[in-house]
Amino acid sequence: MLGTNDIERSKRFYDSVLNVIGAGEAIQNANKTGQRRLFYRHDGSIFCVSEPLDGQSATCGNGSTIGFKCDSPEQVRQFHDVALASGGTSIEEPPGPRESAMGVLYLAYVRDPDGNKLCALHRPKA
Repeated sequence: MLGTNDIERSKRFYDSVLNVIGAGEAIQNANKTGQRRLFYRHDGSIFCVSEPLDGQSATCGNGSTIGFKCDSPEQVRQFHDVALASGGTSIEEPPGPRESAMGVLYLAYVRDPDGNKLCALHRPKA
């Protein structure tokens, strides 16, 4: 779950970006005190974006990254490009291969409109 200060902006962003990996449009929900939330389901996983439950402003976590599995290097690039077209910001190196302890990974890093850090990643099968 990530926090947002503008649920409608987040819905537009995440509906577009998560469509790249096959998640459908958000299921919207409001709790008893009125905070609105967006739930995205895909491939057995759930991702949520919420207005903060404590009524304070949402802030992004320093050192936090949410990763989204992609099926190919091309999907990593598409995730990145759609994120930018939807109000996100590209960060770190351009999308592409990176050496890691797990072998070569294809990665792209972006920040959503609230500043949350996201990673699109693809690990080729050995």
